[in-house]
Amino acid sequence: MQDSQHRILTGFAFFMGTIAIAILGYIGFGWTPLEAAYMVVITIFGVGYGEVKPLEGAAQKVFTMLVIIAGTTSAVYIVGGFLQMVTEGEIHRALNLQQRQRAMANLQDHAIICGFGRMGQVIAQQLDAAKYPFAIIDNDPERIALAEKCGYLIHNGNATHEDSLHAVSILSARTLATALPDDATNVFITLTARELNNDLTILARGEVPETERKLRLAGADRVILPITVGGVQMASLMAEGDRRDFLNQPEERSFLNDLLANIEVQMDELTVRRGSLALGRTVMEMEVRAKGAFIAIAIRRADGSTIFRPHPSQILHLGDSLIVIGHRNEIPQFAERYDFRRKQLKVRRSSLPS
Repeated sequence: MQDSQHRILTGFAFFMGTIAIAILGYIGFGWTPLEAAYMVVITIFGVGYGEVKPLEGAAQKVFTMLVIIAGTTSAVYIVGGFLQMVTEGEIHRALNLQQRQRAMANLQDHAIICGFGRMGQVIAQQLDAAKYPFAIIDNDPERIALAEKCGYLIHNGNATHEDSLHAVSILSARTLATALPDDATNVFITLTARELNNDLTILARGEVPETERKLRLAGADRVILPITVGGVQMASLMAEGDRRDFLNQPEERSFLNDLLANIEVQMDELTVRRGSLALGRTVMEMEVRAKGAFIAIAIRRADGSTIFRPHPSQILHLGDSLIVIGHRNEIPQFAERYDFRRKQLKVRRSSLPS
């Protein structure tokens, strides 16, 4: 690629030099600058117009022939450089594609990641750090470009199609993780993968608890519910630091939310205000009515005290705040429906793209 660019620059410099020398030469023959420039243009580009003035003497004729040869040669040289650049680029892309296909065809006892979203990126980072072989399936151009930039093996395709799974050597794979945010798609991928490779260990992502049973029936060995994982992780951190109130520490709260951002959930504070439909109801009632949108991890009472891992029978009173983690798109809707005053606890910007 650098050689073709150097060729283009050399040809352009020679072309401009030819034009400048030719104009000066015709001016030396007694022509005006405009006449000289016009003569050079129609001569080099061969448009077929007649000479501005008759070419008198052998010197003018020989000079004009040299202008034609030099101008045409430099123009052809530039065009050749452009063609070389295009050809090299296409060849490199073809070679890279062939190399990736050969590498994926030779994979053995590897992992397959279906979906290179936020969760897929975390999985890939961990596997890459552990030097565990893996391949990715995705069809989003931006995510494909990101995976290639990271040096990962990625197949551009739909993970629900058998040919895409065969392209990443599913028959010789050890594990498969379907990490897409759509439960129906994850169920379909699980069914297809299990049919192709009965010995495969399948880990499937589920957005709501009700999907876990469907994924297991489809053939998933393990089902990962991001909200549940986040809740367990936060509960562990709280248990380790039971001598201080994590929810009152901005740095700790931000750290916890940063962890949750990687599994596409967030932590919110829902305060019971006068007239709220949540007033007098239990924590269990709120979780049931939310239909899997969140789980409650703490209650901050109106008097300032905090109850971690509240019992489902705990009743919400005026001024109490329910600390929840859940899907970022569903919590605001639930808070509006039950007339909570919602406050999203500050989240730092994640280092991964969405």
